[in-house]
Amino acid sequence: MVRTLSNAFASNRIHQAYIFTGVRGVGKTTTARILARALNYETDSVHAPSIEMPELGTHCQAIMESRHVDVMEMDAASNTSIDNIREIIEAARYKPVSARTKVYIIDEVHMLSKAAFNGLLKTLEEPPPHVKFLFATTEIRKVPVTVLSRCQRFDLRRIEIPAMTAYLDDIVAKEGVRVDAEAMALIARASEGSMRDALSLLDQAIAHGGGHVRAEEVRASLGLADRTRVIDLFEALMGGRIAEALAAFEAQYHEGADPAAIIADLGEFVHVVTRLKLVPDAEKDPSLSETERQRGLAFSKTIPIRALSMTWQILLKGLQEVQAAARPKVAAEMVLVRLAYAADVPNPADLVRDIRSSAISAGAPSGPAGSTAGPQASIAPVHVPRLVSDRGSAASARQAEPQPQNTPAMPMPASLAELVALADRMRDIRLKTALERDIRLVKYEIGRIEIALLPRAEADLPNRLSRALMEWTGQRWGVSVARDVEPEAAPTLHEVAEQSREEERRGVRANPAVRALLETFPGAEIVDVRAPVDAIPVDDGAVGGEDVITDDDL
Repeated sequence: MVRTLSNAFASNRIHQAYIFTGVRGVGKTTTARILARALNYETDSVHAPSIEMPELGTHCQAIMESRHVDVMEMDAASNTSIDNIREIIEAARYKPVSARTKVYIIDEVHMLSKAAFNGLLKTLEEPPPHVKFLFATTEIRKVPVTVLSRCQRFDLRRIEIPAMTAYLDDIVAKEGVRVDAEAMALIARASEGSMRDALSLLDQAIAHGGGHVRAEEVRASLGLADRTRVIDLFEALMGGRIAEALAAFEAQYHEGADPAAIIADLGEFVHVVTRLKLVPDAEKDPSLSETERQRGLAFSKTIPIRALSMTWQILLKGLQEVQAAARPKVAAEMVLVRLAYAADVPNPADLVRDIRSSAISAGAPSGPAGSTAGPQASIAPVHVPRLVSDRGSAASARQAEPQPQNTPAMPMPASLAELVALADRMRDIRLKTALERDIRLVKYEIGRIEIALLPRAEADLPNRLSRALMEWTGQRWGVSVARDVEPEAAPTLHEVAEQSREEERRGVRANPAVRALLETFPGAEIVDVRAPVDAIPVDDGAVGGEDVITDDDL
């Protein structure tokens, strides 16, 4: 932003409107006032807009104090109507009273009504040469594109912790107040990049500390938990020591820590450990205390990513539960219980391996003879069909579908299934879906089809099908509609496919290894059954065509 504005002022290519966006308290309105000063900067030797302002100019003090007659500030949150904008448009026609440029600073501009934005467009696009508009907003997405296209946009970033800490240190030095380094780090971290929030928290901490601000007092005033005790709580949870964890949580709660803040701090420490595990330079983060750095590094060397990821998911969901609960303390304790016992959940690959070993040692009987539902068990290593998600199932189905052939002549579909494949090949997905789900086939022969429509079918489906067949095959087809067809006599293709899949699932459930898996994970379901692409054939003594589950299958 500084580089762009400096070059614009140096080349006298100053835009007519600027919009500043960013989170609260990062200096959007302050930057607008500085820019208003630069536009109207004037001294005995400077008589043009200038970014360089080594001393206060003629208009600087009045602009800084928001009392200059030619620099108007308006809060769009309380002046949202078109009438307020009409006043600006009317006043913009007149030249400034004493300054070089008339500047309008509109804060929280996203709060303007639609009519107000529309009324502003023409003036924004072709303003008088003596008028500039400076907008500030925290919700840039709510500003219409038509307005954004007429402005130069600058995104103000969150203030980094080292810069914020240095600025706060300078303030406390001028105030003659002592602030411990850990307390300052807590204030900087709690402000989340907002300097205004940091100043408010610092002012509160100074009033609370009475001249000497300590970390304990900052935690008490902010409702934060002691970072060391949060790490102790994390260690107890990762070790599955729930009684110790609940006692530590109870102690922090009675000392004033908010239950939601404890859960949030646990999540933040999980993030710290994950970064220390994956990012080599993460330990140089200045926002980390020495305790977090040392113990976080130790945890990062022993806790796998899988466990950290699962811990994060539990805490993230648990935080929402605590915030919405009528009794946050009780909800937080249940989150800790869930987290502690999750530490004992075995790796799925190890679990399947144990179940397979148990089935082998028990000499599990093979599945029903002649079953087509999938792999069977034998004395050889037990072969478990892969259980995949809906996404994996869809992907495998797409791989199994026949690919269209680039033949010059379109073959005549000899069955409803071939007709569905033809519709798929011709990219008519709407007709393909209707043929699979919305009709019952009564009679099919080349050139003539008789169908029964389901209640949800479109009324013009027969005509659409007839026109499509004429276009695809070059032959006229007759499509007639039958009435009162029993579902059992003519099931839809979708119903036939579902019945086949259910038979596969029933066959797979009979497999002893799969049955053991379902019993081990209550509520688990068999979503789909398919052979892995990297199937490993068994030895000659086993039943051919079986598939071995691997860790990658999981």
